[in-house]
Amino acid sequence: MTIQTSSPEQTQELGRIIGQQAQAGDIYLLTGPLGAGKTCLTQGIAWGLGVPGYTRSPTFVLMTRHRGRLTLYHIDLYRICDPLEAWDMGLEEALFGDGVCVIEWADRAAEVFPAQALWISLDYGPDPDCRRISFALPASERFQPLLSQLAGRFAASDGVHN
Repeated sequence: MTIQTSSPEQTQELGRIIGQQAQAGDIYLLTGPLGAGKTCLTQGIAWGLGVPGYTRSPTFVLMTRHRGRLTLYHIDLYRICDPLEAWDMGLEEALFGDGVCVIEWADRAAEVFPAQALWISLDYGPDPDCRRISFALPASERFQPLLSQLAGRFAASDGVHN
């Protein structure tokens, strides 16, 4: 399923819905080119979890924790050279804890993630502020209610494509 958003605010709104529906143990694996909106989507997820303020990409610290309804583990793997580096930074605690894990540049360590994670790919759309956000299917049944809600909410705006 692919959703096209028309502004950073709409990408954040999509993330907010994800955050509101998030459950303990959810893992969101974000991929896409530099500037495609991974951190923008994560800001929305954080707001949906009740995290105040703006979430910034932890590119230099690699992982940050934010307190909300559930703990948000925000991880950025841009700077790693080997998937094993992800384990060295304490990724296991974040993945198998009772919070929500959002990982930017997840494709840099794809083999270390559990199958029940939701892969989300972001890319540029036809206009400068547009983004194409694709959800890998079939995702775990755990995410089906979320994907149905997103399809219903965004079908009325810019569009959803299966």
